[in-house]
Amino acid sequence: MGVATSGATLEEAVVDMPAPRTSERPARSANGFVLLAVATALVLGGIALLVTAIVMLATGAWQGGGLMSIGSAVLAIIIGTVLFCGLSAVAPGEARVVQLLGRYVGTLRTPGLQWVNPFTVRRRVSTRIRNHETDVTKVNDADGNPIQIATVVVWQVRDTAQATFEVDDFVEFVAIQAETAVRHIAGSYPYDSHGEPRLSLRDNADEINEKLAEEIAVRVASAGVKVIEARIVHLAYAPEIAHAMLRRQQAGAVVAARQRIVEGAVGMVEMALAKLAELDVVELDEERKAAMVSNLLVVLVGDRDTQPIVNTGTLYQ
Repeated sequence: MGVATSGATLEEAVVDMPAPRTSERPARSANGFVLLAVATALVLGGIALLVTAIVMLATGAWQGGGLMSIGSAVLAIIIGTVLFCGLSAVAPGEARVVQLLGRYVGTLRTPGLQWVNPFTVRRRVSTRIRNHETDVTKVNDADGNPIQIATVVVWQVRDTAQATFEVDDFVEFVAIQAETAVRHIAGSYPYDSHGEPRLSLRDNADEINEKLAEEIAVRVASAGVKVIEARIVHLAYAPEIAHAMLRRQQAGAVVAARQRIVEGAVGMVEMALAKLAELDVVELDEERKAAMVSNLLVVLVGDRDTQPIVNTGTLYQ
């Protein structure tokens, strides 16, 4: 028998997020170590030339071209300093979003020292895998019962440009959308199916976790975020109904256990009668069979030890 779903479908439930206007692309860069050597040489050479020119002018040893030498030294120092400003160190697990005069020009993802236009602004964005655990939230399930639920969402930045420019704060955005999805999923399914052919939060954890991850992924896709996993880590009835629901579960368990006991006892009685008849141990009429069935069922189904009564008379007394 298939399991019927409850609540609205994912396509009907999730809001239609606007399409992203920006997508990530690589930024133009050069080898940072080469530019570091060039910038260092320019600055040190400029400082040495400047000191030499000033000393020689002060002592009168340099009669012509001193001012030009000082200007060249200052220019070399300025160019070297500007080149230093273009150096960017990218660590593993992070990226740099590059902007020039407010315009997005690309993203640096390759780890190491790189050089870009020194007049750009570079924003650090972590691309590491992150965890977000929602607070224990009190919501009503599909049956209207108050429950407490909390989840853990594992996510990662997929597109640094969208994470930077499509939302104000992508970390806060993920947190709010995750809580919204949890509330919607919790309200779309019952806590317990109570034997009915439908999905429930308690009995179908894998399916519910999959739907939860799917809904969160749809909600945060426009922010350039990829959802790796979403899993319910806390699920319980609210304290005000927990005792009543516990009694209901206990009653259901008792009924199910009694049903199994009765089925087993009937099978054992049937097997006993068949064995007696097969071995021709004793011949019982219908009344004696009924009495034997009654006694065996009392012994097998009763929840207390029975007190045996020894019959020292005939079979009918």
